Amino acid sequence: MNKHNTRDMNYSKTEIEGVYIIEPKVFEDQRGYFFESFKKEEFEHHVGKVDFIQENESKSSKGVLRGLHYQKGDAAQAKLVRVVKGRVLDVAVDMRKDSATFGKYVMVELSDANKRQFFVPRGFAHGFLVLSDEAIFSYKVDNVYAPQQEASVRWNDEELAIAWPVDGMDILTSEKDMKAPKWKNAIYY
Repeated sequence: MNKHNTRDMNYSKTEIEGVYIIEPKVFEDQRGYFFESFKKEEFEHHVGKVDFIQENESKSSKGVLRGLHYQKGDAAQAKLVRVVKGRVLDVAVDMRKDSATFGKYVMVELSDANKRQFFVPRGFAHGFLVLSDEAIFSYKVDNVYAPQQEASVRWNDEELAIAWPVDGMDILTSEKDMKAPKWKNAIYY
């Protein structure tokens, strides 16, 4: 058990094995706030050993949808994601064909207000939709980007039926994401 219980984060298991929603304890006063966004020992106690080797950040405007991305084989990545500014809906899709939850997804709202983090293990496709005027998105990964091993699944695939709240929203996505394979043609783990 962690010695500093006053600062422990809350690790919530989701309906898909290995995917966690992590909520930090936030300490606020008239000066602002403070929270621990990552503590290796605590993370490994709750989730397991993951060696994050790189941290990335992106900025996107309202209606931007990035995903559903993943890397194949030995290039697979686990991700610990959070929003520094704004609001997004973040999604992880189980790509592990031997999993009881194969093809299922978890969706969580991440924002600068709720300060939640989302752990997406290897074997999942990942994507997010920006709900605020602007969002700054930060994520740690446990493997370097390998363009030759990059793969994706169409974000609006009928078979996956992800409940994106896109009615009346102008969606902006990359050409690559618009042409991503459908679920039935995806490369699975």
